[in-house]
Amino acid sequence: MQQPELNEADVSAVIEMALSDHVSFADIEREYGLSDSQTKQLMRSSLKPSSYRNWRKRVREFSDRREHYKERNRASASC
Repeated sequence: MQQPELNEADVSAVIEMALSDHVSFADIEREYGLSDSQTKQLMRSSLKPSSYRNWRKRVREFSDRREHYKERNRASASC
């Protein structure tokens, strides 16, 4: 899949969205046409290496927490 051409303002907006804990990769894809791997690639090229690693760690941990809550809600709903 080819990465869409983004101007500076769009790149800045994608970075801001990706850094937010309230925006999913699906939201970024819907608005800018970037898949999660393309978003990660953009973040890697735009952030300092340590900032990128910290961001990826936070995204992974947030995703794991979200799965935990989904599982808990499914268990509650089935009772």
